[in-house]
Amino acid sequence: MKNARFLEFNQSYTAAKRPAAVWPDDRHRDGYEMELLLTTIATWLSLNFSLPVSYELPAVEMAPTVRIAEMRYGASHSVDPSDVIAVYVDSEQTIFLPEGWEGRTPLEVSILVHELVHHLQNVGGLTYTCPAEREQLAYAAQDAWLGLFGKELQTEFRFDPLTFKLLTHCLPY
Repeated sequence: MKNARFLEFNQSYTAAKRPAAVWPDDRHRDGYEMELLLTTIATWLSLNFSLPVSYELPAVEMAPTVRIAEMRYGASHSVDPSDVIAVYVDSEQTIFLPEGWEGRTPLEVSILVHELVHHLQNVGGLTYTCPAEREQLAYAAQDAWLGLFGKELQTEFRFDPLTFKLLTHCLPY
């Protein structure tokens, strides 16, 4: 029921008069559009996932996937950069999205949803046993967002159940 009201509000809001230059350089949203998108998602997240309400929005920057992988795993990582889609850096309160991200599809926006969960966890002072535990809520929110459009996270991102479990559960080292 909450989702239906959210979508109804969002559709009527987005039909309202907006600036003409939504995609000024045809690659990135202008500041107004990104702020509107982040605010809408933050509201949806706080209503549906009991995350702290915060309109202290993160910065959003585009970066090459190699740099995103380095920010996530360190300079000496052995992870294929194409396997790392985006990252949120707590200390900078910044979401880094891959170059070419346009936010034109539910799949692309779901990446922003996932990273915005981490921002709300950070500014809300939420703590977790391990980094993987923090991912549980981010993936749940991303899956719910995709569900609004008839899609599923594990199908869209080709996660098998074992990989998903490894990404979202604390493991003894």
